[in-house]
Amino acid sequence: MADVKQFKLPDVGEGLTEADIVSWKVKPGDQVTVNQVIVEIETAKSLVELPSPFDGMVTDLLVPEGQTVDVGTPIIAVDVSGEASAAGAAESGPQATVPAGTTPSGTAPEARREALAEDLVPLRAEEETAREPGIEGSPAPKIERQAVLVGYGVKLGTTARRPRKGRDAGGGSGAGLAPPEPAGPPASAGNGSTAGTASPERPMAKPPVRKLAKDLGVDLAALTGSGPEGTITREDVQAAASEPPGPLRIDTGRQPALAGGEERIPIRGVRKYTALAVSSSAFTAPHVTEFLQVDVTETMAAVQRLRELPEFEGWRPSPLLLAAKALILAVARHPMINSSWDEAAQEIVVKRYVNLGIAAATDRGLLVPNIKNAHTLSLPGLARALSELATTAREGKTPPADLARGTITITNVGVFGVDTGTPILTPGEAGILALGQVKQAPWVHEGALAVRQVTTLALSFDHRIVDGDLGSAVLRDVGAMLTDPVRMIAWG
Repeated sequence: MADVKQFKLPDVGEGLTEADIVSWKVKPGDQVTVNQVIVEIETAKSLVELPSPFDGMVTDLLVPEGQTVDVGTPIIAVDVSGEASAAGAAESGPQATVPAGTTPSGTAPEARREALAEDLVPLRAEEETAREPGIEGSPAPKIERQAVLVGYGVKLGTTARRPRKGRDAGGGSGAGLAPPEPAGPPASAGNGSTAGTASPERPMAKPPVRKLAKDLGVDLAALTGSGPEGTITREDVQAAASEPPGPLRIDTGRQPALAGGEERIPIRGVRKYTALAVSSSAFTAPHVTEFLQVDVTETMAAVQRLRELPEFEGWRPSPLLLAAKALILAVARHPMINSSWDEAAQEIVVKRYVNLGIAAATDRGLLVPNIKNAHTLSLPGLARALSELATTAREGKTPPADLARGTITITNVGVFGVDTGTPILTPGEAGILALGQVKQAPWVHEGALAVRQVTTLALSFDHRIVDGDLGSAVLRDVGAMLTDPVRMIAWG
């Protein structure tokens, strides 16, 4: 007798009330296992992969792709009776036969997942080696296979394993993967494609160099290596990253604009949340923005020096790193800038910790994930946190928890080639610092006119909490530390 259970859309965190169904990873008739990813959804804050809480056969997809549904709405039906699993195995033919001495987990979908996992071993090994620089060989915690009902299943590449020597090493576990197409040779790391049809030869580069290229957004397939036998080196990647960028191009997957007619884009997900958040912030907190132009020649020299230190290998320090550190130290000197307004309690809540928000422009809209307890991190630790946060945001994998409980924010508008802006406060925060582009400009230095590296800082603050003298003091302190980075040591 059939035993059909429905999986209801869960609250994946922070009290979200709805989500969009982006893409189904299964179809009716598919066999699914606990923790296998079955659907990708978009909440108001991030993309989330939902795992199956059941073992069984999919009988119906209750919500089509592209539809917005409320939390608690049934989205998929799964027959968890033993008869459904047996029928699915019988329909699979000889490939579904369970060899002697094995368990029912060795059905055809599982076997195909094993084959794919085997093909991906070299790529996984490289990613894991690069993910934890300095502690290669350290065993990572093993993730137990269990039902997860809040939206975070076991993801590809999260289970630690030792790097393997060659393609013929033993098979790995592919649990949690949707049944793939027949596996072929690993695809090139530079083009983002998966195993399948023939693909170009993978560029030769060591794992730390691949990690650096990923962090800097450099396509290894487009580089010519200067190392032995054409191996791509760290210097090749850094040289490519330092080249002037081409015209900014946003790939929306749609036809070019100005082609006649109109286009209507549904307001959903991150865009919807951002619109509500900035509107609420702009019309709730009275914004004041102050500007300060500073000579950052010494900061730029310090950034170059940091890049040469082994402690920062793979993380590429930037002016944003030192600006973020300066803002954290300024908060320690002026705690009121790191506070919030509690209208219901009629209180100002001063935070004695810094959850540093970093505004990130993504294909899906503006995200402001934050680094928890940033004030406790060393400079290398802060560099690593910034890099990982940016990578996760670009991939659309920022978890809701990383978007909550921020206390103060920094936004780097300089990467877009502009001098500065008037940033809008992240809701619930009292301050946000904008870092403009660093450029050469005439400057009076030591009594003489010279060409120096100059940037413009902008600090917006909630005038209910922060008076002009306090906002000015915070901005001056950040400027002073970027003019002379040694002050960070003195004030830290």
